[in-house]
Amino acid sequence: MTIASQSPRDALIAAPTVVSQLDPDRPPAARRRTKLTRNNWGYAYVAPFFLVFGAFSLYPFLYTAWVSLHRTSLSNIDGGTWVGLENYRNLLQSEFFWNAARNTLTIGILSTVPQLCMALGLAHLLNYKLRGRTFFRTAMLMPYATSIAAATLVFAQLFGRDYGLINTMLEAVGLERIDWESGTWTSQFAIAVIVTWRWTGYNALIYLAAMQSIPGELYEAAEIDGASRWKQFLHVTIPSLRPTILFTVVVSTIGAVQLFGEPLLFAGNGTTSGGSSGQYQTLGLLMYQQGWSNFHIGQAATTAWAMFMIILVIVGVNAVIGRLRARADR
Repeated sequence: MTIASQSPRDALIAAPTVVSQLDPDRPPAARRRTKLTRNNWGYAYVAPFFLVFGAFSLYPFLYTAWVSLHRTSLSNIDGGTWVGLENYRNLLQSEFFWNAARNTLTIGILSTVPQLCMALGLAHLLNYKLRGRTFFRTAMLMPYATSIAAATLVFAQLFGRDYGLINTMLEAVGLERIDWESGTWTSQFAIAVIVTWRWTGYNALIYLAAMQSIPGELYEAAEIDGASRWKQFLHVTIPSLRPTILFTVVVSTIGAVQLFGEPLLFAGNGTTSGGSSGQYQTLGLLMYQQGWSNFHIGQAATTAWAMFMIILVIVGVNAVIGRLRARADR
């Protein structure tokens, strides 16, 4: 049978044999050189990425670890004194670190849980055939496209004590004004509202894209069995979205640990203390204060590595939970 009469799949399988028959005298060394040349072209194509990654990600990552083992200042980074793990011991004994860690945890919970729940509900609504779906999808991305500085300053005015719109509305229904910035829970709630406003639409579009990949036969079978829309959502949509939900939980958790811009600008004066008593100072603010306000770069690098370890632990826990869920569903 000739190659022309073969199917495309059989022709591809037989191609190496045909080439070897056409050039039987080609030495193995020449064939190896040809293969090596092809590999070199592949390495050349991916080399720019690895060069940029090494210069702007890997090198700063390793250099930060080296700096965290030294007592050094911002003005003389290379002239620091080797202290080993002393910076890490001091960090674990610092009340400022644990205060920032607690604030980061509470703000993360207050922002991530409502954010993902609302994003899931919005995606479920937009998954139906509604009029103007394209407009609503575009509108949901507008908060994400808004500058952090602009959004935070606007919300800081809304949560203002004397002239804020929210306090004005509270007074209109007979409630007292709230000093949102001075309170621990009130300030953290206000910052969580800003984060939720910015990221809900972004996560909703991720969920919507995942929902549109769910086979329609599953919903048809559930409808034949008499399942309502709510039961279809619980027993068809949610189980199908588990990998996507795990992804958004991990990404939102990483963002919560690295939270910096919103608490920095919430006070309106650019201070890194996170309020008069550090009531909303996050780990990101603490790192910035140590390195660029107090000029203790070694301590700032140590805080950065502590944040990295916290993220690793959280991602690892989520990965274990995802595997246990996958095993339970089998």
